[in-house]
Amino acid sequence: MSAETDVEQHELQRATDLLVASYSECGMLHHLSHQPLPNREAVAAILGDLYELVYPGYGKRQNLNPGNIGYYVGGLMENVYDQLIEQVKRAHQHERCEDDADFHCDREARRTVLDFLRRLPHIRSILERDVESAYRGDPAASGHHEIIFSYPGLEAITVYRIAHELYRLKVKYIPRMMTEFAHSKTGIDIHPGANIKPGFFIDHGTGVVIGETTDIGENVKLYQGVTLGALSFDRDETGEIVHGAYKRHPTLNDNVIVYANATILGGMTVIGEGSVIGSNVWLTKSVAPFSVVVLDNPQHKVKGVKTRTEMQAEIMYQI
Repeated sequence: MSAETDVEQHELQRATDLLVASYSECGMLHHLSHQPLPNREAVAAILGDLYELVYPGYGKRQNLNPGNIGYYVGGLMENVYDQLIEQVKRAHQHERCEDDADFHCDREARRTVLDFLRRLPHIRSILERDVESAYRGDPAASGHHEIIFSYPGLEAITVYRIAHELYRLKVKYIPRMMTEFAHSKTGIDIHPGANIKPGFFIDHGTGVVIGETTDIGENVKLYQGVTLGALSFDRDETGEIVHGAYKRHPTLNDNVIVYANATILGGMTVIGEGSVIGSNVWLTKSVAPFSVVVLDNPQHKVKGVKTRTEMQAEIMYQI
């Protein structure tokens, strides 16, 4: 081994020692000496199977019919049941079993997963109304198949509907992992704790943010870039932010439309039924039912027309 290689190995070992030492110094950035956390790849695979169960015939297996659907769904359900129990148990073990000797993680995980799987027909009934709302709300939609195959808004809503049921069953980590998978793919960030009634449609969708304590009524439509966020946070006596699901995000009642890049903030902010919120509006106060909120027309300045040669010369000069 050459002297140069000896130096490299020494420096590599030194870098390793410094990194390991940092695990003690930066205690929040490791998960050592604990039960294993839910596995990202496993949760993503489970979500893929759940998508198959919600929309049979649209995914990996497309030659389904009334004769074979029961066999196919039965196999998927067994797989999801087994895999999800392991991940829910891991979430319980980390969050509850380490501190509560009377909490039986395996038993509770099995009960939770069975409760969740029994809710899948209910999730599908809500999603059918979401798909119908998308079709009625988008003249560019050629039909329900196109919406299910290709609309990022529906994908994000579907993942939210699944994750929300796990959230309601008090499963830690996994619901947020699922909605963040959808967020990374679609650009739509819906917290699994939000309460969203049927007939929800997100058109285009990129940049939409829906906070944890948001309440959304029936047949609400959002466009891209809409933020339903918090105006302020409760703080404790030391000035630290209080964590938890206290009401800090707005309420949108039935049949509200919110256009692109509008921002609506605050737990006390209520958008009344049938109201329309225009693009780029910033709202921190409630709006009465059947209101229309828009910005005043901005002033536009249009310069005189130039020839192509003049424009190219001006651009080159700026460069």
